[in-house]
Amino acid sequence: MVKESKLVSVIMSVYNDEDNIESSIKSILSQTYNNIEFLIVDDLSNDNTHKILKTYESLDNRIKIYKNNINLGLTKSLNFLISQAKGDYIARQDSDDISFKTRIEEEIKFIKDHDLDACSSRALIKGTNKVIPRFSYYFPLSFILKYKNPIIHGSLVIKKDIIESIGNYDEDFKYSQDYELITRLIKNNFKIRINKKILYKLNMEDNISNKFKNEQARYSNLVKEKYKNV
Repeated sequence: MVKESKLVSVIMSVYNDEDNIESSIKSILSQTYNNIEFLIVDDLSNDNTHKILKTYESLDNRIKIYKNNINLGLTKSLNFLISQAKGDYIARQDSDDISFKTRIEEEIKFIKDHDLDACSSRALIKGTNKVIPRFSYYFPLSFILKYKNPIIHGSLVIKKDIIESIGNYDEDFKYSQDYELITRLIKNNFKIRINKKILYKLNMEDNISNKFKNEQARYSNLVKEKYKNV
């Protein structure tokens, strides 16, 4: 276990993900960076998700569980968790993905070593040998963002005071909220880079991006339109 000082708030919103949530939680609890709090909001699931969450909350005092009274969606749920976070850093985690055990340690070190405000990592796609982003991380982020978002949202780590300084996630963006956030950060001259190491395992089979392709595409185009003249 590494020596650490800064508290990292890991935030996760989950909805009806009883099949994946345990492996995702375990991947955070087994991190080599131990000084974390793990804030999870159940977005009004109607399967066994909440029961599983409460079990893990009783087993590890770093976990704090919340439950929405209505289904708010990812954007609003993440903003709520940020408001509850006590850490110096915010680390994202998706309920159907897995963080490799050194992910947080290596990302915090990467931010410090390169004097960054935020970073993400590359990811292995579950069930395949494919890694993303493949080549786009070689190019300036400001250039790539004109065409797509190369940031793996679930692998994002950002300084809490930075994300708060720009108003957190834009709640007008129900989807592609990460694309909008990263573009806004870059346009405001904050420093973000992609760690070339593979520190995350990403589900691409039945995630939000695949279930709501048309909505994702529409909101992605809204990001491009919003910032085209900035």
